[in-house]
Amino acid sequence: MSWKTEYRQKLMSAEEALKKIPPGARIALGHAVGEPGYLVHTLSRHPEWFENTEICHMVSLGENKYCQEGMEPYFRHNSLFASGGTRDAIAFGRADFTPCFFYQIPELFTTTLPLDAALVMVTPPDENGNVNLSVSCDYTKSAIQNAKLVIAQVNDQMPWVYGDNTVSVHEIDCFVEHSAPLPELKPAPLGEVEKAIGKHCASLIQDGDTLQLGIGAIPDAVLLSLKDKKDLGIHSEMFSDGVVELAETGVITNRKKVFHPGKSIVTFLMGTKRLYDYVNHNPDVEMHPVDYVNHPAVVAKNDHIVCINSCVQVDLMGQICSESVGLKQISAVGGQVDFVRGAAMADHGISIIAMPSTAARGTLSKIVPILDTGAAVTTSRCDADYIVTEYGIAHLRGRTLKDRARLLIHISHPDFRPNLIQVFEQRFHCSYQPPESY
Repeated sequence: MSWKTEYRQKLMSAEEALKKIPPGARIALGHAVGEPGYLVHTLSRHPEWFENTEICHMVSLGENKYCQEGMEPYFRHNSLFASGGTRDAIAFGRADFTPCFFYQIPELFTTTLPLDAALVMVTPPDENGNVNLSVSCDYTKSAIQNAKLVIAQVNDQMPWVYGDNTVSVHEIDCFVEHSAPLPELKPAPLGEVEKAIGKHCASLIQDGDTLQLGIGAIPDAVLLSLKDKKDLGIHSEMFSDGVVELAETGVITNRKKVFHPGKSIVTFLMGTKRLYDYVNHNPDVEMHPVDYVNHPAVVAKNDHIVCINSCVQVDLMGQICSESVGLKQISAVGGQVDFVRGAAMADHGISIIAMPSTAARGTLSKIVPILDTGAAVTTSRCDADYIVTEYGIAHLRGRTLKDRARLLIHISHPDFRPNLIQVFEQRFHCSYQPPESY
């Protein structure tokens, strides 16, 4: 049978496809921009078709109606990364949260989280009968390979991204055609705080370095400060629009990379249509599964890699919380520790945790004596390397607890330094001296 004939035979409505999911199933949804919005919307409109159904995914940009109040008899969300529409469900017990390093999530689908179904979004098939996972390879490819039933929303508005990012029509059980624009995340506005942080981070980046960075104001500010650099590379779990400008102006070339030279390597993408158009059939960009891209041993193959991430709090020992506010889960570890540890193993690798010195409009310090009660330690004090705020850079690796505290107090907001100094002097039984004078 030709792939075209097989595709036509597997083509059906969303309702027909979703009714094939058995009761009590565990379903994985495609990640972030790769979430099959039409399928999920249809599923949420017909909860009566389902009973005791578990829905697993990381970042969701959808409505998340399946974890709203009243859906408990039909659905239970198992979050691998809390996001805006799922945080309250987790906090109030309508959903669960499973901690896991990003690079290990594909393995869950063969061990503790075997899948009955996967709902994904793909491009139309090419001339060889392959569909492209486009903006979300990450754990999505593993979900397709391991689920008993695979339902794909075919969206002709998805870009085709090269790499290990395709699956055959033979591997998918049901196709539902639905064209829709991809969700867009507009660049965050940059204030003076973010610009200062960006300049401090840029001072740690040399010509020819390979970068890992995420999305948001701080990564954008870092990229804005790199316009005078040369031959930068990308090996990152994701990137956004800021990379496009640097690539188009010749700052990002990937020429100096010793691993995947000439290629920007990612596992998923989030941004605007400008980003999606840039990666479409672009031979300079490759997408690979997350258990490859984020594996610390793979990250370590990139000489001179600089990893830039953010956090919620850092305490005076260098413990870093990046995923919870006290006991409330607001995100997850994601790929932070994957890259922090990979950079530590790489030749000349460094990792940076960059953050504003305060939160809640300046009423809370993000550098604290000790993490809030219940807060998750995302990156341990033994893994901490550089911490950056708008007030400077603290290099913690190889430093004593006393020296770490001094360095962190020095880059904290001045309004909170007196209390931090008081804690320092009580804890270490000595007077505080700024780093310049010891």
